[in-house]
Amino acid sequence: MMDADKALELVKSGATLLLLDVPQYTLIGIDTQVFSVGPAFKGIKMIPPGVHFVFYSSSTRDGKEFSPITGFFIDAGYSQVVVRMWDQQEERLIKVPEEEEERYRQAVRSFEFDKHLGPYDLSLYADWKRLSNYITKSTIERLGFIEMDSCGCLRFQCSVVSHVFHVALLMFKPIGGEITVTYEHGMLKNTCKSAMERVLDEQLRNSKFSSPAEKHPKRGCYYTPIPRIIKRKGIESEQLTSLNLDKASTELLETLLVKDYGGSEESLLGELQFAFIAFLMGQSLEAFMQWKSLVSLLLGCTEANHSSCQSTVCKLEELNA
Repeated sequence: MMDADKALELVKSGATLLLLDVPQYTLIGIDTQVFSVGPAFKGIKMIPPGVHFVFYSSSTRDGKEFSPITGFFIDAGYSQVVVRMWDQQEERLIKVPEEEEERYRQAVRSFEFDKHLGPYDLSLYADWKRLSNYITKSTIERLGFIEMDSCGCLRFQCSVVSHVFHVALLMFKPIGGEITVTYEHGMLKNTCKSAMERVLDEQLRNSKFSSPAEKHPKRGCYYTPIPRIIKRKGIESEQLTSLNLDKASTELLETLLVKDYGGSEESLLGELQFAFIAFLMGQSLEAFMQWKSLVSLLLGCTEANHSSCQSTVCKLEELNA
């Protein structure tokens, strides 16, 4: 059991997410942790500073069915207090007026809400860090979701709600935009998909939550485009075949590192982790396709002679260790 003085210090130094008027049974989570809202629940305290992913899903009155997932990344600061209120009509968390927000912040710092705040489980923080250690605020800004809303949130929606991870919001600064899986079947129509992915795409298309992608042309993330093949004029077919068999090491990975990631392998790995978390917690099909493309690119690196290529592949192996 944690010492009382240590717990108090963690409450003071950690970030706090104050969630007002959230309906009972709503699922709210942060990173790898999930809370089911009870009558006294008003948020989460003792959140370690740094990047986190928060997500949530509203529930029917009996707590048996859930809405599509909404989630977004945040960069929490020391002693940061984030205040959001539930909008009953939109079934989402919204920002409160600035003066009202400051009043709630002072109340949190005076421990008026302390007994209503669930503690962040620090024993699980190491797991989250392993999943997200390359994601930074600049990663979130670089991938910068195409569509911004007033909360600066990234929204994921899932057409299959029988098994969901969910959580509530948090964002003291709008550094992201909104994406929704219900529009993603249109985004992926020109991509190469497996049989299972085609079935999922069809389910998304026919879902009651689905909406034609053409009506929402600006949804999605700025994921780095990963070419499937290398095209080169003036070389023999055998050379071109060989080049594509080892596209990651000889051409593609090295080119992408320089052109799209500024020579930073950490930026590439940050995008890999971002996509994986967006898929795992946010259930985003677009994120899954990007994660798969990046993993395939790195695992195809059979003759990685370039030092940065070798280093990137080694770091990928460490992530899977």
